[in-house]
Amino acid sequence: MFPVQPKYQPSLSEAIVFSIITVGLISYFLIGLGTEPHIPILIALLLAVTYGLTRGVSFKDLEEGMIAGARSGMAAVFLFLLIGILISSWMISGTIPLLISTGFTFVGGTWFYGIVFAVTAIIGVSLGSSLTTVATIGVAFIGMGDAMDASMAMTAGAIVSGAFFGDKMSPLSDTTNLASTIVQVDLFDHIKHMGLTTIPAFLISFVLFVILSPTEPVSVTNLNAYLSNIETTGLVHWTSWIPLIILVMSTFLRIPAFISLAISSVIATILARITSGLSWADIWGIWFNGYTSETGFEPVDSLLTKGGINSMLFTISLVILALGFGGLLFVTGIIPSILSSFQEKLQKVRSIVISTATTAIGVNVLIGEQYLSVMLTGETFKGVYNKAGLSNKVLARSLEDAGTVINPLVPWSVCGVFIADVLGVPVLTYLPFVFFCLLSPLITIVFGGRALKKL
Repeated sequence: MFPVQPKYQPSLSEAIVFSIITVGLISYFLIGLGTEPHIPILIALLLAVTYGLTRGVSFKDLEEGMIAGARSGMAAVFLFLLIGILISSWMISGTIPLLISTGFTFVGGTWFYGIVFAVTAIIGVSLGSSLTTVATIGVAFIGMGDAMDASMAMTAGAIVSGAFFGDKMSPLSDTTNLASTIVQVDLFDHIKHMGLTTIPAFLISFVLFVILSPTEPVSVTNLNAYLSNIETTGLVHWTSWIPLIILVMSTFLRIPAFISLAISSVIATILARITSGLSWADIWGIWFNGYTSETGFEPVDSLLTKGGINSMLFTISLVILALGFGGLLFVTGIIPSILSSFQEKLQKVRSIVISTATTAIGVNVLIGEQYLSVMLTGETFKGVYNKAGLSNKVLARSLEDAGTVINPLVPWSVCGVFIADVLGVPVLTYLPFVFFCLLSPLITIVFGGRALKKL
């Protein structure tokens, strides 16, 4: 079921032409001109409004479509604000500095990227949230990679790959629960069935990261300088582990992500007030503007100067624009026309699975929202799978393989913008090295002909 009812029914060719023009416009501005993603998304939004008006859709309906689209992302907006607070509170409580210094002690050797991928994947499964994983252990790992003169693109690729493996395979994940719920498959049956494509993608990715890791042990320039300057911040204490432990425990108890992040942030803030000597006025300022490190050692200062509500406003503004644009694509009938065209034309198993994957990818590219990608593709293809006698487990698996993991590869998507902002590595820079996310849809397409029939 579409969140916005179309007010115009374009032909399939008309919808495809408009989509190609839109994607081409956005790609030209991002890749060709190097602009911030807000500009092409806003231009595309204005183009969609113009298209709607010329097709007889009233501005009131267009406006309601934009508002409905933006409203669908409000949960993510509040979560982003809280993640900004989480990062800043974890900085002043010493949690992130402690993770970084601990990582310097244990992470290194010739399998650096492989270790980053594997550890991030384990933590991702534990937390059940790719964005939380990236914003916590990911920030620590990107700092280690920078200090070790490792490739930022490959380090970010390993982090994103591991985080989205966790997001895909964790029973605590929103997208995993969403996919299983939409197509009415038991959650753990869904996770088990995803192993057919996810485990091969994980193993191949791990091997690639190991092969690409430096052949010589990674040398950390001025390692002692990093460790000593982190220590001079006075932020690291034994209590710095507590916010992380609380977050992990909260996710295992299946406490909602917003509440889990809030609890961890509040505890971290209280601990920071006790251990750091910061006043409450200073702490509230850090909640908004983030923590600013002043050790005098630029690499550490750059590493620890992060977080705050203000740091999330770039991401939030883009999310609102992108989802508003998505609402326009619905109200003008562009997306409904493309999706509905598949329903009556698919007969063969392979073509059905391939169409599912390409549709999920296409919705990610057009709208930039993984939840809508999973939801819309699932709702569209349920009837097709039932008619073809295919198991709903195949549909649920395909939704995750090509819906959930593709979002961080789209520069204007919710996940892509957030990750690029938090890690400081542009999407197009890390995209070639996010092996897990690139392999998942490919393996799904290859295995499409082996989809399970209903018993």
